[in-house]
Amino acid sequence: MSVPPLSVNPLFAVPFISALLPGAQALNPALLALFGARATEAYRDGQLKPDPLCFRSREDLFEWPEPAAANLRGEVLGAVCQAVMAASTLTEAEFDGLAVQARARFVVVRPNGALPAASVPLASWCALYCVAVPAPHPSRADSAAVRLYETRLANMFLDASNSQLRPPFTPGHQVWHPVPGEIAVFPASIMHEVALNRGDRDLVLVAARLRFAHPRMEALPPW
Repeated sequence: MSVPPLSVNPLFAVPFISALLPGAQALNPALLALFGARATEAYRDGQLKPDPLCFRSREDLFEWPEPAAANLRGEVLGAVCQAVMAASTLTEAEFDGLAVQARARFVVVRPNGALPAASVPLASWCALYCVAVPAPHPSRADSAAVRLYETRLANMFLDASNSQLRPPFTPGHQVWHPVPGEIAVFPASIMHEVALNRGDRDLVLVAARLRFAHPRMEALPPW
């Protein structure tokens, strides 16, 4: 039996971009001090159910006047723009014509706390920036990790022929282990969660949702 030449191509690939922010070493101590002072009821997002083990601030972090918040905004937006450009076919000139819209909050996942799985509404991109992490747990590698769930294949019939596909076709969820100073950028439609923090210190993240508006997109007013 002759075998014709085969062309094997990935379909429906999802970009996941991570990078270390160059100013993180100086920025993170200032952010920890600022967030520590504002992890209070006055800054909690009142639209979310209170959780004593997971504090989520309002989504106005990028509007704070403090230098640490302003520096964070510049670093995060710069990193996200570079990430989106790397995954896009837009030219630099075309990308410069877009207006970025962003909302951000800080999240403190305390010991024995977790962040439930959710996707990000009304946005095209999600960015998670790590400010501080607990030490790795000796027996639970997923402690305080970010799980990203694959939902594309929920209705796929699984048998022996497709249970061991080679990368990049391997189905399954993914895990990102936050590192202080590192940012992860991925499509906002991806369901993700923070696994149970089994460490003895807080996991501190900045979560941002972003979208890019073309000047002619009148149906996309600023948040």
